[in-house]
Amino acid sequence: MLYAAELRRELAEYSRDYAAREQIPYLESYGGTPIFFPFAGERRHGNFLDASYRAILKRPAWSARMEKPHTGKGKHLPAHAEGRRWRELDSAMSSDALLMNVFCCPGGVNWEAAGMPGAGALPEFGFKARVPLAGGRADRTEVDLKLGGMFIEAKLTESDFQAKPPGLVERYRDLEEVLEIKRLPRAGGCIVSYQLVRNVLAAHASGASLCVLLDARRPDLIAKAGELFACVRHAELKTRCKLLTWQELSTVLPPRLRRFLAAKYGI
Repeated sequence: MLYAAELRRELAEYSRDYAAREQIPYLESYGGTPIFFPFAGERRHGNFLDASYRAILKRPAWSARMEKPHTGKGKHLPAHAEGRRWRELDSAMSSDALLMNVFCCPGGVNWEAAGMPGAGALPEFGFKARVPLAGGRADRTEVDLKLGGMFIEAKLTESDFQAKPPGLVERYRDLEEVLEIKRLPRAGGCIVSYQLVRNVLAAHASGASLCVLLDARRPDLIAKAGELFACVRHAELKTRCKLLTWQELSTVLPPRLRRFLAAKYGI
């Protein structure tokens, strides 16, 4: 929790400085989080690199992702002067916004240099993976990004990967085949890193690779991801699961995107 709180504080400072330098309008939540919104006739958005935002507006599937409602209610967020409803990707802390900034930017990622099998694939945000449950049904697991044969789970300031009671986790059809159940990390009677359990099961069921994108300033989440990956039974599936930091990914991005990430996120 301390790492998450410190990163939230740091990102808020970066966002305020970036907005002041670029003359970008924003408001703050009552908790001190910068909240951005479209401006300049809806052609720009303060939370996005201009090139990425233009690309998002051109694709209905991407722009629809921008409509995810903000989970904070009126008591947490100020009213917009024009009555706009706040969206999740308006927040300076949004990992989805960071993900779209990177993967929607034209010519954004050098896939070969990044060691990621994404060349030529069109990003699909909020992909419904439908992980098999016992009894022939499937759950509603949503993968942050599907890029060809790779699933990407992105995190930034989230406190953890969620913890759930064993009964909820054990309903998955392939759990025992894929993961060493007795080794799964637990706390307070719950299985922790529930989101990653679902991600690994989704990768197994689809024959996909899995990449977990984290910030290097979150050693707590990096450790949790490594702990969960160590529970994967099969070596072949383990090789398809990788951990990557935003900082590492930034080294294979074009200069304009690197400058934006450095100025707005400190990446």
